[in-house]
Amino acid sequence: MYSARPLATSFANPRAVTKLLQTAHTSSNGSASACLKPCSASFLVHQPQVPSPRLFTSTAHQRFKEVFPPPQDSPSIKVTPPAWHHPVYTEEQMNAIRVAHRQTRNWADHIALTMVRLLRWGMDTATGYTHAKGSVKPKGDSNPASLGQNKGWFAMTERKWLVRFLFLESVAGVPGMVAASVRHLHSLRRLKRDNGWIETLLEEAYNERMHLLTFMKMAEPGRFMKFMILGAQGVFYNGFFLSYLISPRICHRFVGHLEEEAVLTYTRAIAEIDAGNLPKWAKLEAPEIAVRYWNMPEGHRTMRDLLLYIRADEAKHREVNHTLSNLEQNSDPNPFVSECK
Repeated sequence: MYSARPLATSFANPRAVTKLLQTAHTSSNGSASACLKPCSASFLVHQPQVPSPRLFTSTAHQRFKEVFPPPQDSPSIKVTPPAWHHPVYTEEQMNAIRVAHRQTRNWADHIALTMVRLLRWGMDTATGYTHAKGSVKPKGDSNPASLGQNKGWFAMTERKWLVRFLFLESVAGVPGMVAASVRHLHSLRRLKRDNGWIETLLEEAYNERMHLLTFMKMAEPGRFMKFMILGAQGVFYNGFFLSYLISPRICHRFVGHLEEEAVLTYTRAIAEIDAGNLPKWAKLEAPEIAVRYWNMPEGHRTMRDLLLYIRADEAKHREVNHTLSNLEQNSDPNPFVSECK
C-alpha cells in the first residue's frame, strides 16, 4: 500500500550517540552490541529524500517530513478507515450545484448575514483574494471567453487560490465541532437525548477537516500564514462558542450563509480552470487522500474534479445549516438522520 522510498539516516543528537558508544565500550562484558543495537534506534531520524509535491511554501525544503512515516516491512499494519464514509456523488449531481442565497427575513437573519460579510471581508484581505466581474458563468452560459480575468498583481494564481482554500477550511471546520460539543454538554446536563443533531454536526466538522488535509498535501503554509490561522481560530472559536450559547438559531443561519460564500468561491475557481487561467491545475492529479475519501473514479481525479467534490460538500452544509436554523432548537429532531413513515 505504501511505495518504497529511499531513506537518509542522520543522528539527531551526536553528543548523546558518542556518550552511548563510550558507555558500550566500557560495559562489563566488553561487548557493545547488546547495548548499542536496541539503544541507538532512538537516536535515528529517517527522512524521505523525495521532492515535495507542494506548490508553494515559505518553509525550508529540508524541513518537510512525514510526522507519521509509512511503516517499513510491516504488512500487518492496515490503513484506518474514515470515521464517516463519504456518500458517492454522481457527475450530474456535482454539475447541478448552483450559487444560491437565502434572503433575510428577520433581524436574526440580518445579524447572521452581516457577520458573514464582515468575516468575508477579513478573509479576502488576509488571503489577497480578488475576482473580476463575470468570473462566474451565468446559468446556461457555456462560453469560457465570457469570463472576466484580473491581470498583474490582482490575478488569482494557483498559489493564491491554495492560500484562500487553506484559510477558508481552517475556519470552516470550527462551527460544527463547537455546536456538537455545546449540544453534547447540554444533553448531559438535561439528561435528555439530542434528537440526532450531534452526529451530523461532528460529521460536518470532520468533512471540513478532510478538505483542509487534502489541500495540505498540495501546499504547506509559511510561519506568517500559520500565525494568521492560529489567531483567526482563537478568536472565531471562542466567539462562536459564546454566540451558540446565546442563540443557536442565528449561529446555524450564519454557517448557512458562510457555506453560500464557500460555494461561490469554489465555483469561481472551477470557472477559472475552465477559462484556462490556472494552467498548472489543468492536468494536476488530486492527492491520494482525496481519491480514497471521495472514492474518485478512474479518469476523474483531476484538480477540477476535486473542487467539484468539495463544492458539493459545501452545498450540502449550506442546506443542512439553513434547515437546522429553521427548526426548534431544543425539541425538533434532526431531519437528516430521521426515518419518516
